[in-house]
Amino acid sequence: MTPELSIIVPVLDEAPQIAERLKRLQALRAQGVELIVVDGGSVDGTAELASALADRVLISARGRATQMNAGAAASQGRVLLFLHADTTLPETALQAVLTAVRAGATWGRFDVRIDGRQLLLRIVERMMNWRSRLTGIATGDQAIFVRREVFERAGAYPDLPLMEDIALASALKRLAPPACLGESVITSGRRWEMHGVARTILLMWWLRAAYFLGADPTRLARRYGYLPREEHIGIAVLAKAPRAGYAKTRLIPALGAKAAARLQRQFTLRTLSTARAAGLGPVTLWCAPDTRHRFFRALQQRYGLHLRSQPAVDLGRRMAHAFAENGAAPLLLIGTDCPALSAEHLQQAALALRSGVDAIFITTVDGGYCLVGLKQPCPGLFEEIDWSTARVMAQTRSRLAALGLRWQEMARLWDVDRAEDVARWQALRLAETGR
Repeated sequence: MTPELSIIVPVLDEAPQIAERLKRLQALRAQGVELIVVDGGSVDGTAELASALADRVLISARGRATQMNAGAAASQGRVLLFLHADTTLPETALQAVLTAVRAGATWGRFDVRIDGRQLLLRIVERMMNWRSRLTGIATGDQAIFVRREVFERAGAYPDLPLMEDIALASALKRLAPPACLGESVITSGRRWEMHGVARTILLMWWLRAAYFLGADPTRLARRYGYLPREEHIGIAVLAKAPRAGYAKTRLIPALGAKAAARLQRQFTLRTLSTARAAGLGPVTLWCAPDTRHRFFRALQQRYGLHLRSQPAVDLGRRMAHAFAENGAAPLLLIGTDCPALSAEHLQQAALALRSGVDAIFITTVDGGYCLVGLKQPCPGLFEEIDWSTARVMAQTRSRLAALGLRWQEMARLWDVDRAEDVARWQALRLAETGR
């Protein structure tokens, strides 16, 4: 049955409060409302925390406009409501929205209250509501709702790093005036209290005036405190569970199954430390055979990682799947068996992607590669490759050329697949730690 209303919540690093916020929406879910959370690459486990409290949790490129558009595209409701993670709907939200829509409204918003005790906040919220009624323009804090076909006709949210709500409201206003509901949402006053009410008022006035006068939204976003989306590149780590007889099987004849599993555990910890130290963006751990191993769960608790299960297919399809799940955003993909890989290598690979190449590789001395980065998914790239052979990189070059892609290869590193590689790893560890 098609839901009457879909609520779309864009999130980014909201772990401390996401569960409590979503719990407040469970009564609406019980009434048939669809709840979709769209994560923009959190590094604190927000997506995992949201998964049990939403109908769907999507991962998209970072940016509130991009995230809300992704949620709208995946939703089923006849009416869409866009809700900031720090904003609380009134208990009567469903009834209020449907009443307005059935009376002929094609879009609208709620009045807003700002959570906080300062008297100036009462003045600010009244001015926001008054201005919205006077101008017909709504902000994201007011929980904009819109009929699906009208949202699509207006062109959805423009891809802006800031003022995307003003731009959408302006487009919707050209189609019809908004329904300005008297029921109030409550939005967080944390930014107001952190930076000072008067200072925040002046900043918001300046930003809005600059936007209407044609200022670059990216520069305005920096001034507001947002990091531009292009500064973040995700890292996907493919890892096997450190289970005896399952991990590092080529080393079992030399080390034994238990020692090989311990080595896998060491390499996974080192790789995650390297990925996080690079500071590029969210780190996702793709787990084999799945996410249930206690080692993976402990890593999730320790680092706030997003865990995903690797599909039970060949390596090329697993890699392609990880890139496809990341959407159209750039991504670096690495394994765990190259202890020579450093945070600086990751940063250089990210820089190469930003410079305009379609793909970046860090090759290995055995003819393969320990890192592949793609600006966006490249269907077919990992097909017809003889994995675990010395022909991997050569065959990948042929695929890149056939697909017309521009790529760059960085300096060759060594990975650990043979007994002599283990000795090299032990020497590296001794040089780094003295033990």
